[in-house]
Amino acid sequence: MSTLTPDAERIAAPTAADQVAVDTIRCLAMDAVQAANSGHPGLPMAMAPVAHVLYSRFLSYDPAAPDWADRDRFVLSAGHGSMLLYAVLHLAGYDLPLTEIEAFRQWGSRTPGHPEHGHTPGVETTTGPLGQGFANGIGMALAERFLRERHGPEVVDHRVFSICSDGDLMEGVASEAASLAGHLGLGRLVYLYDDNQITIDGPTSVSFSGEDVEARFRAYGWDVRAVEDANNLGALIEAIDGAVAEGEAPSLIRVRSVIGWPAPNKAGTPGAHGAPLGEDEVRATKGLLGFDPEARFVVPEEAREPYAAARERGAAARHRWQARFEEWSVRDAEAAAEWSRSWAGEPEPDWEEALPRFDPAEVEKLATRAAGGQAMAALAARLPTTLGGSADLVESTKTALPFAGDFTRAVAGGNVRWGVREHAMGACLNGIALHGGIVSPYGSTFLVFADYMRPAIRLSALMGLPVVWVFTHDSVAVGEDGPTHQPIEHFASLRAIPGLTVIRPADANETSEAWRIALADREGPVALLLSRQNLPVLEPARVIGRVERGAYVLMPEADSLDVILVATGSEVEVAIAAAAELAGEGVGARVVSMPSWELFDAQPGLYRDGVLVPGVPAISVEAGIEQGWSRYADASVSIDRFGASAPGSRVLEELGISPAAVAATARAAIDAAGA
Repeated sequence: MSTLTPDAERIAAPTAADQVAVDTIRCLAMDAVQAANSGHPGLPMAMAPVAHVLYSRFLSYDPAAPDWADRDRFVLSAGHGSMLLYAVLHLAGYDLPLTEIEAFRQWGSRTPGHPEHGHTPGVETTTGPLGQGFANGIGMALAERFLRERHGPEVVDHRVFSICSDGDLMEGVASEAASLAGHLGLGRLVYLYDDNQITIDGPTSVSFSGEDVEARFRAYGWDVRAVEDANNLGALIEAIDGAVAEGEAPSLIRVRSVIGWPAPNKAGTPGAHGAPLGEDEVRATKGLLGFDPEARFVVPEEAREPYAAARERGAAARHRWQARFEEWSVRDAEAAAEWSRSWAGEPEPDWEEALPRFDPAEVEKLATRAAGGQAMAALAARLPTTLGGSADLVESTKTALPFAGDFTRAVAGGNVRWGVREHAMGACLNGIALHGGIVSPYGSTFLVFADYMRPAIRLSALMGLPVVWVFTHDSVAVGEDGPTHQPIEHFASLRAIPGLTVIRPADANETSEAWRIALADREGPVALLLSRQNLPVLEPARVIGRVERGAYVLMPEADSLDVILVATGSEVEVAIAAAAELAGEGVGARVVSMPSWELFDAQPGLYRDGVLVPGVPAISVEAGIEQGWSRYADASVSIDRFGASAPGSRVLEELGISPAAVAATARAAIDAAGA
């Protein structure tokens, strides 16, 4: 056991064991990629010294409690270099045995091609799409600062570390997120940039030579440092120690590395990036490192020594934190109760009772975006640990939390001013959710701009994160702004994402219910699609408790059931009018509101058949593309072209979203069924 203090241990001179550990990481990466005949050996080999220094000296973690709330977070934004993370997690003592390293990229292993949160112990986020992990880490830092300011440093006091690549810094999402982090002064971020000057297509000079990365990040407001040789452990220790001490700004450390080092023929070439080195090159490299060229997956005991000390420090830090936490819990039982709820993703007690109900006798019409804003306002007091905001559209999306204050450089309020940064907003929200302690983080923009956020939305679904995506201005009824701002394919596009619950409410009461569902669903993300235009308010008794079924009979047929009109969102109003027109002709039309395909599909078959009766023609009514509706409907009233610039009501009429068009389609379907 070391006699040095933890701080002294962190900056002590490197030892022979440190070098053995670094080279072990390199050999494990080479062996795993070679055995899989697939993968990226170059980054793990080049950045092995960086990962080793972080996990052996700087990160505070305890593999015995990998989800300890006050642990430091590490994000491998360059997820293609996953073997770097798997090798260091193995050496650090996480539940990732050598057999899992040997099964790299194989079915059922805990070592997939790119790191996956919830799949591998110690992996904080799912990375792969470049730039997303970079922004995830900034979201984690936002959550840390918010909770530290709310509860105090005795229970929240940690940092976020990341390794990122040229590819991460080329992606626009990283630039957006870096700008925001500098603006907010998130000083507990330490990012290490692998400046290896190689991409898959060749040297970075072919596409990434026209900028000075260090100058760019200084302009963002970051503290910037440089290490000119990734193999210089002492220089790495000094640079990281300086970045940790920097409390007023996020830090970027540019680390000059040689991809695939020290492979004699492929180091420094694109050939080391995304393919196995080859048996001969692996043997030659092991020989240069002093390892047995013929032996595979070898871990010398000496390589584990630095991590044993790190585990000991981490366990001691966790026990000290636990003692402080218990004292704090006794001293402030109310705050401790809030902590328990927020880490479980639960709002404050009786939150459902706070949701508004809208009486059509008092409010005849209301846009669902406005109803959503009222629901959020009513819930605000019961969401003290929620973070969210809009992409510079808060007045349009109606998503500010009253009295929560803004998140600024000086004060960590609950409303984040994301600016016109949809990409970063999406990825940061995932990081906030991954951090924990924040109830249902949310972000909002116009539905048409969901395209900017699609990678983040997809990843939130892949990870099962309880993020609420609020999209307003959800149809061509946006009107005069024209086709660039009028969503057409977006309903289908979002519904195509597995694990994402999409809810398009028909009125204010369905919107209130949609928020209840979103906050209650802690197993995955929810997208709310809300209208800009005012919509008739439905009787609460027809709606409350039924939206959660995904679809329900809003207006039953008068006598015979001749046709079913299935509508979502603002088109429910159109379906109701069409049903009235058909009733005047003696045609029995049922109106079904279907706010969510996903929720409806989860219902028992008996319920589904009771709503959409087999053998009865069904007509879908939605101001978007027809794609997908054939699973529920025999014919569709839809829009399968882009919109136009004109008042919204005129655009809807011209594009066939009208009671007359629905009634005509219903008659044709009834005739076809009887033929």
